[in-house]
Amino acid sequence: MKVIIIEDEKPSARRLQRMLAQLNLQADVMLHSVEESITWFQNNEHPELIFLDIQLSDGLSFEIFESLDIKSAIIFTTAYDEYALKAFKLNSIDYLLKPIDEDDLEQAVAKYKSRMPKQEQVVLDFNEIKNLLVNPLDRTYKKRFSVQVGQHLKLINSEDVECFYSENKGTYLHTTSGRNYLLNSTLDQLENELEPDMFYRVSRKYIVNINAIHDMVNYTNSRLEIKLQTFKADQVIVSRERVKTFKEWLS
Repeated sequence: MKVIIIEDEKPSARRLQRMLAQLNLQADVMLHSVEESITWFQNNEHPELIFLDIQLSDGLSFEIFESLDIKSAIIFTTAYDEYALKAFKLNSIDYLLKPIDEDDLEQAVAKYKSRMPKQEQVVLDFNEIKNLLVNPLDRTYKKRFSVQVGQHLKLINSEDVECFYSENKGTYLHTTSGRNYLLNSTLDQLENELEPDMFYRVSRKYIVNINAIHDMVNYTNSRLEIKLQTFKADQVIVSRERVKTFKEWLS
């Protein structure tokens, strides 16, 4: 299992490395700033688990996840409890306050291991194999979505969706009429179900409809900001590693 530590205080990073070694976890990579971390993630295979301080020497570590799509599990290690809510919007396993207690660390690692998917033998039947070999041109994509409105179910056509987004561990769709509805799917599931010529996942948080894009402007760190027709709740940013393929998708 690949483990890294992101911590700007080198003595604290080395102490955590020793504590993890006692739990049979080897953290060979230690990063110390937002800039260094972004560069490392752009050039290396992402780890299974990150031990992450929040306040780094050049900013908050949340900036790393605004620039990159990182799916690694995270155990936060910080002296501040004010960022707990924002932290748990990421792939957070636990939130440990400094100085880190050995028992708390052991429990956090155990929690992570309990959530790791168990390796299972995969057996495909004839129909599943047939589906894997199907011509992409013959594939059908989701045309409508059912959402709960009180005691009623409402059907929304895919062309009436401006974007899909995640918030507070929930997944929502936003319609061209400006309404938001909670879905039972995740963005990962939707990404494989949507018509790729119409929808594109611009970041970990957003999938957008090409027909809903009103404007695009350059944003910091070589990213793009997308302005949609009616969605105004938050900035929709194309993550830096997706900008190139996003522009190709547009054309």
